[in-house]
Amino acid sequence: MKTRALTIYLSILAGFFTLLLFSANTENSGESNWSLLHADGVDQLPQRILSFEMKDSYSFAGEALPLENFDVRERLDREFLVNSYWHSSTLLNIKQATRFFPMIEAILAEEGVPDDFKFLAVAESSLQQVTSPSGAKGVWQFLKDTGASYGLTINDEIDERYHVEKATRAACKMLKDYKKRFGSWTFAAAGYNMGSTSLAREIENQRADSYFDMNLSDETMRYIFRIVALKEIITQPEEFGFYLDPEDLYQPLNEYSVILVEEPIENWGDFAKEHGTSYRMLKVYNPWLRSYKLSKAPTQAIEIRLPK
Repeated sequence: MKTRALTIYLSILAGFFTLLLFSANTENSGESNWSLLHADGVDQLPQRILSFEMKDSYSFAGEALPLENFDVRERLDREFLVNSYWHSSTLLNIKQATRFFPMIEAILAEEGVPDDFKFLAVAESSLQQVTSPSGAKGVWQFLKDTGASYGLTINDEIDERYHVEKATRAACKMLKDYKKRFGSWTFAAAGYNMGSTSLAREIENQRADSYFDMNLSDETMRYIFRIVALKEIITQPEEFGFYLDPEDLYQPLNEYSVILVEEPIENWGDFAKEHGTSYRMLKVYNPWLRSYKLSKAPTQAIEIRLPK
């Protein structure tokens, strides 16, 4: 008898809590995700996963994205979600941007290339000196033949694809060539990613007038949208939940002296020690040095940067 009474009591209690939970959910049903973010007690939750609310307009290099096209809007939405919730990568991108953007911005302005293209470098490499599976290298991800065709020195001892300033100027020349050939900066960016020959073939086959109307490889289809998402997140990180103090950001490597090298160098480690630094710091300031030596005198003096 006591067991039966206890069972009835527990059933009534469970029903009461179910009704209470339903009532609480009903009260909040008319509120948006973003209003719930600030509700009492929500800060006690271990994690809050919210969908991103897009603005009415976005642009790349002065060209508006046609957001009235649902396909365009959904592709952009995907990149906002991927990049705003990929926390470690996005935090590093924000930190690295402080180091490299001032130099890249100055070169883009000198070369007459829209400022938005600094975010292309983020999309390509996260501003890291990386090597892709296809062999593209450096912040701007040049293939060997392409880099050489735009004036970069590439051999076993010196690889200027890793020289951020020189590679940035080479990228500007390439982008301006593609803009002239294809007629828009969005096409120029797509050509940078997939290659100009492949892009020209797809434009012809698809009778396309706009990048946004094309069916391309998954990487290139996402490319402009990823750049736009990175642009928005890096320029206004707090809007996406990224809070950094000034001391969290990586500072430009502006404090250095320059030594002109005109003779062979038997060992860069010895060279570094002779000039009061380490081989590691020599590589940090001159990542384009790809060997422990310089076996032949350069045809013209090369600039070596040493930290002050």
